[in-house]
Amino acid sequence: MSPIKAKGKKLFIAGPCSAETREQVLETGRRLFRTGKVDMYRAGIWKPRTRPDSFEGVGAKGLPWLQEMKELTGLPTTVEVAKARHVELCMEFGIDVLWIGARTTVNPFAVQEIADALKGVDIPVMVKNPINPDLALWLGAVERLEKVGVKEIGAIHRGFSNLGETYYRNRPQWQIALSFKAERPEIDMICDPSHMCGRRDILLEVSQKSMDLNYDGLMIESHITPDDAWSDARQQITPEQLDRLLDALVYREDQEDNAPLQSELDKLRAEINHIDDELMHLIGNRMNIARQIGEYKKSNNITILQKRRWAQLLDKAIAKGEACGLSEAFIHRYLEAIHDESIQQQETVMNG
Repeated sequence: MSPIKAKGKKLFIAGPCSAETREQVLETGRRLFRTGKVDMYRAGIWKPRTRPDSFEGVGAKGLPWLQEMKELTGLPTTVEVAKARHVELCMEFGIDVLWIGARTTVNPFAVQEIADALKGVDIPVMVKNPINPDLALWLGAVERLEKVGVKEIGAIHRGFSNLGETYYRNRPQWQIALSFKAERPEIDMICDPSHMCGRRDILLEVSQKSMDLNYDGLMIESHITPDDAWSDARQQITPEQLDRLLDALVYREDQEDNAPLQSELDKLRAEINHIDDELMHLIGNRMNIARQIGEYKKSNNITILQKRRWAQLLDKAIAKGEACGLSEAFIHRYLEAIHDESIQQQETVMNG
């Protein structure tokens, strides 16, 4: 049986952000094991930090603690690796699964170094999304591992860094993970709500969202005394809190083999397809008018961007959208996309 995921079962990975002491690693393992819900134990051994004076992990001396925890509980172990030496040490101490972190995925040279160290090694590897929203980098990291013969690969969605973000630590941008799944449907997708949220009060909300999107499992940071953690204290929860969180989740089924249910869905989807066709036709008509406006502005030497008009359009659309049950954030994204395309259409006319 694969240590990454048993067929048809959600995979739950938990453990502290960082291995801090032998006692902390063992006690966390005991309490996670007692939940009966955790499939794999995670712990940071090497911690890539933004600032040089931050805690950067206990290093290789923590690996024997993980060995002992596994002997005590039977839980397989997984560790983040960022260079070839990390891979070698993990193999030496019997780590079951490796993962490549977001700060490493973003660097093809670092990923290739890890891949080269894995040639001829039979061990599963999970790849976190890069810190920036770049699907090609994420897919590229997977492809580098495949080229050296790594047979079992999983993906971890932990969100993306975004300047000015206040609600999440790392914005989920679910559509990027779904695009990954569309390109590589055979690869299991694990959600890491701890790093998305950066705070424990919204962990359940994000975990449920991932389950609703049919993710294959969760990786959640758990610590016996979260507030005293040496790193990322705000996003960690106790094993007992993790137990309650997993109990609170609603697990849905894709029901792809249920013909009556799929038949009803097909009817509703046909209605959506019809509406989408109409929307494309309407947007096409709108762009035809935008080109006519471009011709008029060109003839009368008027600037393309009319700031007052854009502000009025946005205010009116937000009010109408809210009346239709649409969020202000969606209206902003939708109108900005429409507006950008209109500007491009007018620029084509004016520069033609």
